[in-house]
Amino acid sequence: MHRWKLALLTAGLLATTATGCAGGTSAPDPAARVGGSAAHRAAGDPQRTLHLAEQLLVRTCMTKRGHEYWVEPPPPKDLAARFPLVVDDPAWARAHGYGTDLRRRREAEVRADPNQKYFRSASAANRSDLVRDLNGPEPRGLSARLPNGMRVTHSDRGCQAAAQRELYGDLKAWFRATRVTGALDGMRLGLVTADKRYRTALAPWARCMRGKGHPYADPAASRAAATRADRPWPHAKEVRLASAEAACAASSGLADVARALNTEYRVELGRRHPRETADLARLRREALPRARAIVAREG
Repeated sequence: MHRWKLALLTAGLLATTATGCAGGTSAPDPAARVGGSAAHRAAGDPQRTLHLAEQLLVRTCMTKRGHEYWVEPPPPKDLAARFPLVVDDPAWARAHGYGTDLRRRREAEVRADPNQKYFRSASAANRSDLVRDLNGPEPRGLSARLPNGMRVTHSDRGCQAAAQRELYGDLKAWFRATRVTGALDGMRLGLVTADKRYRTALAPWARCMRGKGHPYADPAASRAAATRADRPWPHAKEVRLASAEAACAASSGLADVARALNTEYRVELGRRHPRETADLARLRREALPRARAIVAREG
């Protein structure tokens, strides 16, 4: 979710019942507003190109409706996205621990974000207009049934929907594919952590951690201890714990087991939901030439 849309959601005005999504929190590049620098960075990276093209289309649409809009860069990976099961990169752990330093930096960047400043400076009536014009008037028009049976909906109007329709062509298929495959990510992690092979691999990891003075039963417990917002750890202490987790993940074999199971269940879930998995890949592939043309035109 883009930072400005996160601000709109916080304001309690977002007219959607779409699934939750991670908040992007990196500061926007001022050059991205005119496209040139961002276009250069997107070259050769399909996901960055698609993201930038969609943002440029949103900006054009919002401008036509009388609003300011700053192009948002792709959201950075947070800890859960980078290490969903266990921290297994010793160098990253030595630098960032569990990423609390990066999270605080991103929070500061969010507070300085021009889209959020613009939203906060608007009157109540104008804020409602901003929400409606960006996200649509009400969560109708787009619908998807998630693997757990829950139905999610979103407006098929508004600048976000218009941008995705122009970029991907079949907006309904895009909405369904992104929501279902996004839900599969959470399902996959649940399957991995419930797997007997993963639970078995936890035992030597926990012994290794206890030997280093960290009596945690699994990586989720060590991560939770170090990242409580109401009880922040000193950075050096956080780094020591994360570094121990990464070292034990390698020496115990947990990292290898986690990676193998993650791949196994990704393939299995893709087979269970072939339509959405195939649609997502196809829509991205077909949209890429359009995205490159949009970026080239704006750049």
